[in-house]
Amino acid sequence: MNDRQAIETLRELFAFAVAAASPVAGVLANLPDPPRGRTAVIALGKAAIPMAEAFEKAWRGPLEGIAIAPHGQRASLRSIRLLSSSHPVPDAASLVAAEAALELASTLRHDDLLVALISGGGSSLMSKPAAGISLEEKRAIGKALLKSGASIAELNCVRKHISGVKGGLLARAAGEARICTLIVSDVPGDDPAIVASGPTVGDQTSKADALAILKRYAFDLPPSVVSCLAAPAVARGPLRGDNVTKVIVSPHQSFAAVIAEARTKGLDVLYLGDRIEGEAREVAKVHAGIAQHIQQHKTPGSKPCLLLSGGETAVTVRGAGRGGRNVEFALAFAVALAGEPGIFALSADSDGIDGMEQIAGAVVTPSTLQRARNFGIDPAFSLENNDGHGFFEALGDQVITGPTQTNVNDVRAIMIT
Repeated sequence: MNDRQAIETLRELFAFAVAAASPVAGVLANLPDPPRGRTAVIALGKAAIPMAEAFEKAWRGPLEGIAIAPHGQRASLRSIRLLSSSHPVPDAASLVAAEAALELASTLRHDDLLVALISGGGSSLMSKPAAGISLEEKRAIGKALLKSGASIAELNCVRKHISGVKGGLLARAAGEARICTLIVSDVPGDDPAIVASGPTVGDQTSKADALAILKRYAFDLPPSVVSCLAAPAVARGPLRGDNVTKVIVSPHQSFAAVIAEARTKGLDVLYLGDRIEGEAREVAKVHAGIAQHIQQHKTPGSKPCLLLSGGETAVTVRGAGRGGRNVEFALAFAVALAGEPGIFALSADSDGIDGMEQIAGAVVTPSTLQRARNFGIDPAFSLENNDGHGFFEALGDQVITGPTQTNVNDVRAIMIT
């Protein structure tokens, strides 16, 4: 298998992973029982539009609601109104969306049903600061955390406790209405309370936890945030005990489909799981070591082998580059391999967005480092500068999908031939 064929196979497998993460079938298989009263939908996140469209087409009876999706996406909706806002950092439209969701929820009564269709990205798309905190202050903390190397659980813990809508507060606004929450998971472990910061799910973290996280990363906090986290906790979570919360699409399901497809291509699959976290460059070194061992000793996988993993790594941005955990992984992987033949890799985010860039990720071949040097690019310097996006853009080795309208986190696929 030559370089072109190997990379084409990896790109095909990534596309297969994204297709397998479509939320439509999961929505259709988990329609709730109709209520006596009203049915309201709040769809939120990168998969908001296909989830809302699927629910609207399948629902028999009166329906109202909103779908909150990233700017630029279009929908074919009749009863559900589309609202657009920003990701990964909230904007003024994110506040408008949060207030619209809270207002709709607050009109529901005991015989009514709130259907929450939740997917990754919702933390930014629906954002309302807690009382006393400005949107700009909340934005600044979010930006700093994204560059700090904080995990998604840490990031969303902080978001909840400086928010007026997350961490179960949307459910609280719905009062005694029944709530059905259907989730497309993008977090390691599939904890519903972490996906989109759990707007309809009871929260087990505390303000003290959030403050400890902010102190750990040595942030200079504005007095409003300190005051908020020092104040008594507000009541969170749904009031009724018969609510349904279900993960309908998970990274594990997507990877299971990829594994089956890879085996039809004659690849021996070594799956490391979908819960891998840590600094992207350190995770890359481990993956490179495993790939080299397989290359040299044909164990723990036999060639041709596909080394597969998921999860959500982090990047501590210290340089002037644009970050992006998948391109950082890919660049660190290439540097660790030092051009060793017969090893190829793809690392990309299933939502089509890596960090703050509209790029899913990148591919690596044995010639990556030499081609970069031919362009006058120093790979080690690019890595230290956190400039994976610039590095792979120059080589033409980016993975560009556009918004995929789903999100089950990162796909790392390494082929050893």
